[in-house]
Amino acid sequence: MTQKNLLLKLLPVMLAFFVMGFVDLVGAITNFVKEDFNLSDSVSKLLPAMAFFWFFVLSVPAGLLINRIGRRKTVVLSLAVTSLALSAPVLGYNFPVMMISFSLLGIGNTLIQVSINPLISNLINENRLASTMTFGQFVKAIASFFGPVVATWASVAFGDWKLLFPVFMTVSVLATLWLGATKIEEEKEPGAGLGFLNCIKLLGNGVILFPFIGIMCHVGIDVGINTTAPEVMKEYFGMSREDAGFASSVYFLFRLTGCLIGAFALARWSGRTFFTVSVLLMAVAIAGLIFFHSKEVVYTCIALAGLGNSNIFPVIVSQALLRMPDRKNEVSGLMIMGLIGGTVFPLLMGKATDLMSTQAGGLIILGIAVLYLFLLSSKLKK
Repeated sequence: MTQKNLLLKLLPVMLAFFVMGFVDLVGAITNFVKEDFNLSDSVSKLLPAMAFFWFFVLSVPAGLLINRIGRRKTVVLSLAVTSLALSAPVLGYNFPVMMISFSLLGIGNTLIQVSINPLISNLINENRLASTMTFGQFVKAIASFFGPVVATWASVAFGDWKLLFPVFMTVSVLATLWLGATKIEEEKEPGAGLGFLNCIKLLGNGVILFPFIGIMCHVGIDVGINTTAPEVMKEYFGMSREDAGFASSVYFLFRLTGCLIGAFALARWSGRTFFTVSVLLMAVAIAGLIFFHSKEVVYTCIALAGLGNSNIFPVIVSQALLRMPDRKNEVSGLMIMGLIGGTVFPLLMGKATDLMSTQAGGLIILGIAVLYLFLLSSKLKK
């Protein structure tokens, strides 16, 4: 494949990565919906929980669906579902509609997360797989960064943060049409046709189980920081909703920066070394958010959390895929099932926050997740 042909195929795939980042809207949107409907911290956390619940339910079936219809078609289907999710709040805005929208967003994102990484392996050799996946995460992080920015801008400029929905829906529809018209050759896996239970049994192998839990922790930290950072700013410094939302943008800006750094660094450095440094950055960040109440320190810690959490996902997933190269679809499904951490951790954080009457309760839960990732680093290949 020539460089030009490779680029023509990679561009719509990278736009799909951008759409994948729309699921991170749940963090910024949750705080707006919480105030609009006067929800408690525990109830508001149901919104991201609904989005990430589907990763647990549909990830393995999505891997089996890929075996039937192919990776590219599964990504296209995911983009169509995401477009539908973003159209729902345009038609009507109430709490049940938002629950439905977040559910559809989770379903669409489950399909794309499972299928897009194996799809990239059809275009890129294994030596460049981790760095290419990281660049995809960089593109995804661009969308994540602009989500809270667009919501805050629309709220301030037009008095309606919900204007972000038609904007992002248009991009999603474009991605659906572009990738739908792109042809990508896919290999047939030897394991294709294996059933649901056989896929689940792969979790009995520590090579797959430990990374699976690692993905849970990574996503728990991602969603947890995204939803908690604005709440921390309001609790510590009495900020308004709009001003506090800037904290989410700081997180995603540095996650974006970290992905860009990782796209080059992972092509040259040991994945385990890079992973360990990333985890240490998050450990410093969580400790700082709990123990220090200086605005400058808090923003710095949020930035360090974004920087540290930016490359955890591609390192874990790429290593898991390469451990079982003949079962990529199923392994990818299991890894994405780990995104249930985006449901589990916010719920635990909400309970801990309500129990302790401070955001420090939720941050302690995130500290446990960081500790596990540190232990996982020793099991990664150099």
